Amino acid sequence: MSGKYKPQFPRVAQLKTAELFRNHLEKEGINLDFDADVISGPDSPFAKSHTLKSGRTIGNAMCILPMEGWDGTTDGRPTELTKRRWQNFALSGAKLLWGCEAVAVRPEGRANPNQLMLNEQTFTDFVGLFQLLQTTHQEHFGDTSDLLIGLQLTHSGRFCKPTDKKRMEPKILYPHPILNKKFGLADDYPVMTDSEIDSIIEDFIKAAVLAQKAGFHFVDIKHCHGYLGHEFLSAYDREGKYGGSFENRTRFLRDIVTGIEAAAPGLEIGVRMSIFDWVPFQKGPEEIGIPAKSDSYRYAFGGAESGIATDLSESFLFLKELEKLGIELFCTTAGSPYYNPHIQRPALFPPSDGYQPPEDPLHGVARQIQATAEIKKAFPNLYVIGSAYSYLQEWLPNVGQEVLRTGKADSIGFGRMGLSYPDMPADILSGQGLKRAKICRTFSDCTTAPRNGMISGCFPLDPLYKKMPEYDQLKALKGE
Repeated sequence: MSGKYKPQFPRVAQLKTAELFRNHLEKEGINLDFDADVISGPDSPFAKSHTLKSGRTIGNAMCILPMEGWDGTTDGRPTELTKRRWQNFALSGAKLLWGCEAVAVRPEGRANPNQLMLNEQTFTDFVGLFQLLQTTHQEHFGDTSDLLIGLQLTHSGRFCKPTDKKRMEPKILYPHPILNKKFGLADDYPVMTDSEIDSIIEDFIKAAVLAQKAGFHFVDIKHCHGYLGHEFLSAYDREGKYGGSFENRTRFLRDIVTGIEAAAPGLEIGVRMSIFDWVPFQKGPEEIGIPAKSDSYRYAFGGAESGIATDLSESFLFLKELEKLGIELFCTTAGSPYYNPHIQRPALFPPSDGYQPPEDPLHGVARQIQATAEIKKAFPNLYVIGSAYSYLQEWLPNVGQEVLRTGKADSIGFGRMGLSYPDMPADILSGQGLKRAKICRTFSDCTTAPRNGMISGCFPLDPLYKKMPEYDQLKALKGE
């Protein structure tokens, strides 16, 4: 994207008072409530703890979401950059670390050649990562008894890039009429067999056993963002035991969970899911995103047939399955960064392979908050973590507090914000005020970099990344 791009919507940083922020929301018809004043200390809604059915305690209502760096070794081990990022998560002040980043369960299922991977060979590295989190948090906050640490297990499915950061080697469940074309796959590109899926399920179970042995308190069975777990949910056209009926499309999850419960008793299980999806978008006039298909679209799980609205009926059925399985930890997100990022991670500045936002990004924030609120109301026994808050910038504490205070979610998830401003949760609780110079402005460099074969990180605001040669490469890429 050119550095000369002028946003068509006001920057959040310009909405400096509650009156300005409220007037803008009203003018745009954005239904987004917030508290004008943020409470700090033990009376803050952010400070509320929660005890799971297992007896484990989450010490506050803040969560660090999984943020990958594309910076592991080629055999799936963490590097010093990986460890630094995880340390930042541990010193954030959040008492729930949701998986830290996506960890592949087999080589060909990696999203990039440097994605972390958990197996017998890398096991001791994950022991070290868990201990690093514990030690760092203990040093900063004096107590880890109320710190809950998970590991997000994944297979990247349609978006596998196991050997080259710029070349996809997809593992698909069905031929998608838009995504096959978008990513250069023939209509007859081979789909995964049921026996292949059976073996992947075994790999998830093996990885969960290792995660428990390494010390992790829970594993997330990833069902979001277009990756394999998510694609199962829209496999309406697939034949066999993993496609077609709702029972078949959720078999992948059930078989993994029952396998983990047998092989790793006592290990908590969570699920992060795209609670709604839309039709893929593409560049239209003036590079603004438009739907790639204008008539009916049937592959948006949690979406209406129009492809541009939510319909949570099947999402609710999925959550009923989670309750039957005894799963309590649930993290919401939406869509996919690969084909409709504006509904998934609202941003004013798109990544290099994206499109200009077709709506004020605050609509995207409000949409996810509303859908998450519907889920929390319908499933009060789930511990629900919400996403899409980073775009709020200075107003994240105000909106997040209102969400917690009114029961729209149990925990506020910090995503990209955790890269530029890892200790924002601690600063919110302390009441000492936010450090404006560290607030994520959603420039999307953390996405543009890996899309162009580089590591991910906050190049504009993190001093370490700002000194890297990739910073200059990104500026040249964007025409700055």
